[in-house]
Amino acid sequence: MLQRDLHPGDGVAALVSRLKQLLGDRCSTSASDREHHGRGESYHPAALPDAVCYPLTTEEVAAIVRLCNEHRVPIVAFGAGTSLEGHVAALRGGISLDMRRMDAVLAVHPEDLDATVQAGVTRKALNTHLRDTGLFFAIDPGADATLGGMAATRASGTAAVRYGTMRDNVVSLAVVLADGRIVRTATRAKKSSAGYDLTRLFVGSEGTLGVITEVTVRLHGVPEAVSAAVCAFPDISSALRTAIETVQCGVTVGRMEFLDARAIAAVNRHSGLGLAERPTLFFEFAGSPAALAEQAETVADLAKTNGGEGWDRATGAEDRARLWHARHEFHYAMLALRPGATVWATDACVPVSRMAECIKASLADAAEAPFPVAAVGHVGDGNFHMSYVIDTADPAEMAAVERLNARLIERTLALGGTCTGEHGVGYGKSKYLVAEHGAEAVEVMQAIKAVLDPNGILNPGKVLPPAA
Repeated sequence: MLQRDLHPGDGVAALVSRLKQLLGDRCSTSASDREHHGRGESYHPAALPDAVCYPLTTEEVAAIVRLCNEHRVPIVAFGAGTSLEGHVAALRGGISLDMRRMDAVLAVHPEDLDATVQAGVTRKALNTHLRDTGLFFAIDPGADATLGGMAATRASGTAAVRYGTMRDNVVSLAVVLADGRIVRTATRAKKSSAGYDLTRLFVGSEGTLGVITEVTVRLHGVPEAVSAAVCAFPDISSALRTAIETVQCGVTVGRMEFLDARAIAAVNRHSGLGLAERPTLFFEFAGSPAALAEQAETVADLAKTNGGEGWDRATGAEDRARLWHARHEFHYAMLALRPGATVWATDACVPVSRMAECIKASLADAAEAPFPVAAVGHVGDGNFHMSYVIDTADPAEMAAVERLNARLIERTLALGGTCTGEHGVGYGKSKYLVAEHGAEAVEVMQAIKAVLDPNGILNPGKVLPPAA
C-alpha cells in the first residue's frame, strides 16, 4: 500500500485546507475514506490519495480541478471503484474525486432515444428510472458501474455483441479540463460532421485528459420477448466455431457468452448447479416471439452440427435467470476455489476467427500453473477474459502470473488483437501501448495529453507509458 503523511508546510496540506473551505465535510482526510479510494477490484496494490472530495455539480468539479491545477496536485476521478487495471489508484497521492453524489438523471428524451445523466448515476439506477418508458440502457459490464466510469474506461460487457460498447452508446459528454474549463463535446444530434470528434477522444481516456461530469447516452426499446439457452460442446474449438457461425449467419443474439470446462466446474461447485463440465456457450435472444423461435432454431442447428449437446432453452424470467446464474457467479466461484486468494482478471480481444487459437494456447500456457486458471468470453466480438486465482503474497506465483499475462498479450497482438477489449489500460497495461499502437501513435497520444494537461495533474501514471 502506498501512502504518505501530510505536513503543515506541504502544498497538498494547503490545498486540502482550501478544499475544506469550499466543500466543508465533503472533503475528507479520514483513513477509511482514503483507504477505500486507493483501490479498485483488482490485484493491484492500493495507492492512497491524500484527501477525498465529493462534488455535487459540474461547477464544483471545475472549482476543485482549478485548485488542484494551481497547487500542482494530482486528481483522480472515482466512480463505483469496480475497475480492474488500477485506474483509481492515487500513484502520486493527491485528491480522489468521488463522483457518486452526482447521481441525478438530468433529462430523458424518449422520442429521441437518449438520456442525460450526471456521471455518478449507475447503469442499474438509470434503468430503474426508465422502467415506465419502455426503454433501457443496454451496456452491461457486469458490475453496477457509474456511467461516468463506464465512459471513461470505454466499457462494454455481455450485451456488446448486439448493442455495441460505450464508444457506440455515448452521444455527448460534459468534461472538466485540467485548467477548470468546462467543455460540451457534442450536441444531441444523431450525427455530425462538424469539427473534431471530442466525444470519442474522452471516451476511454480514463480521466487522464479531463473529468467527465455528465453523459448523454443512447437508449433502446425493451424487447417484446427474451429467451435464453445453454449448450455444452466437446471442446473449445467446437464451441467457438458455433459462436463465429452464429455471427456470420446474421443471428442478432442479445448475448453470447463462453465458459471453459474449469469455469463450469467452479460454478457448479459454488452454486450447486449440475451443468456438464465442458466448454459451454450461453445465449440470449431478443425480439418478437416468432423471431426468438427462429433465432433459437438456427443456433441450435449450428450447435448440433458442431457437436453441441444438452441444448436447454428457457423463455420465462426465472428459467432465464437459472441459465445465466453460472455466468454471473463466475468471479465469486473462482474466488471460492481458493479462499483468501485474489483473482488476477485480465482481458484481451482478437479477431473472432483467431479466438479459439488464442484461448487454447493461453490455457495451454497455464496448464502447469500452481493456481486455478479459467477462461470466459464475450465471444460474439472476440473479447475474452483469463482469470488466475493467485496468492499475491507469494513471489513465485506473482512471477508466474506476470509471465502468463505477458505471454497472453504478446500472442494477442501477434494475432491482430488488442491488450484490452474492455477493462481499460490503467497502469497495469500501459507498458503494452507501444507494442500495440507503435511509437509514433503513442507520441501523438502523449502530445494530446501535454496540451490538455500540461501540469500532469489528471490521473498521472495511467494509460500512457512515460514519455521518452
